[in-house]
Amino acid sequence: MMTLLHLIYEFFKIGLFSFGGGYATIPFLYELVHNYGWYSENQLTNMIAISMITPGPVGANMATFAGFQSFGVLGGIVATLSLVFPSLLFVIFVSKILKEYKDKFLIKTILYSLKPAGCGLLCAVGLNLFKSHVNSIYALALFIFLFVISFKFKKNPLYYFLFASIIGICFQLFGVKLY
Repeated sequence: MMTLLHLIYEFFKIGLFSFGGGYATIPFLYELVHNYGWYSENQLTNMIAISMITPGPVGANMATFAGFQSFGVLGGIVATLSLVFPSLLFVIFVSKILKEYKDKFLIKTILYSLKPAGCGLLCAVGLNLFKSHVNSIYALALFIFLFVISFKFKKNPLYYFLFASIIGICFQLFGVKLY
């Protein structure tokens, strides 16, 4: 059984260890699916989609949605605040430290190494979501098409998301299953 304190603890951890922006929270949210079952993989996919189209930071939007799914309105508020609080503390602390040590080799190395680690985590979750949600020829064709044109045209991902949404709605209307 989940308690509000457990929700605070988990989202505080996510906020503390998800370097690199809102998408860096996805591996942690994926882990919550399997460890606690507070929401399903399908709901996680919906969280990502909804978070991308709503105003505000993606990570905070996902925390709000995940908290709401697991504990209602209070859970949404608490999860969001718990996620954001470590960043606030970190920014205050780091801004003081970086003024003095920003040119040190060790600091530069640590900051530089966080990028590939975050990319690796994001790729792992992306592959897991791909395996669990691209299970029809139509979904695979749509994925390949969007993947290719995203590299060719380099537009904001929101345009591709909007296009995929329209295609999904049309397929739904004609009874074609994408998943």
